[in-house]
Amino acid sequence: MRIDLHTHSTASDGTDTPAELVRNAAAAGLDVVALTDHDTTRGHAEAIAALPESLTLVTGAELSCRLDGVSLHLLAYLFDADEPELLRERELVRDDRVPRAQAMVAKLQELGVPIEWAQVARIAGDGSVGRPHIASALVELGVVPTVSDAFTPDWIADGGRAHIVKHELDPFTALRLVKAAGGVTVFAHPLAVQRGRTVPETAIAELAAAGLDGIEVDHMDHDEPTRARLRGLAADLGLLATGSSDYHGSRKTCRLGEYTTDPEIYGEITRRAAGAFPVPGAGGRRP
Repeated sequence: MRIDLHTHSTASDGTDTPAELVRNAAAAGLDVVALTDHDTTRGHAEAIAALPESLTLVTGAELSCRLDGVSLHLLAYLFDADEPELLRERELVRDDRVPRAQAMVAKLQELGVPIEWAQVARIAGDGSVGRPHIASALVELGVVPTVSDAFTPDWIADGGRAHIVKHELDPFTALRLVKAAGGVTVFAHPLAVQRGRTVPETAIAELAAAGLDGIEVDHMDHDEPTRARLRGLAADLGLLATGSSDYHGSRKTCRLGEYTTDPEIYGEITRRAAGAFPVPGAGGRRP
């Protein structure tokens, strides 16, 4: 089985619609794909309706969190999307995205960049606007050559010249809420140092003690020594070690299925989940 547990669609900051994403995942030879848009589950229904027979969909979201001033992302799988408290917190994060992005555009303008809010809104479309949309605008303007080059201290990386802090969940609160909604949690790209500051391993241990289920080990932003280090940390802390592409369509260079999760780990994630079940192919129709 080929299993990719971290992808994004136009419901947040990817360039594939949810329907296109599941079709592309099947074409890439995946057996299982997780749709984990930022702080939203809006794309799930469309993905389920378009699901090819050969593909199973894991519903999820990537939750924006902050610990001691450091931004981190928590992948939440197979939770009850209608659980009121978790839904309310996701909406608070989403509602802050537009004013935050507008403030970042204003900062870029102060730095002499000829960016306009209308340009960013056009790029975001119906998705939850975020930094990748601003980065794409900077690419369009020729300010930076690639989206990744915008995520530097010169521009919109954490603490960068044009960065604005957004509303984010306390990760311990997020763990509690996801667990209460029957979900399973994995710390996304925990040592992606090129994105900005990362939390120390002691914090990962504290999160593990608080109920974190796993850490994303195999990821494009982790080099081989980092993956080995994280695999050892997962073993020491009793955490599941996952692998994922973090696919964003054409917005990033990673390919669907570029990194995958071991079937035994996937089986353990589904065993622990109580809020939702993986959706089988053929538009969610069970045989």
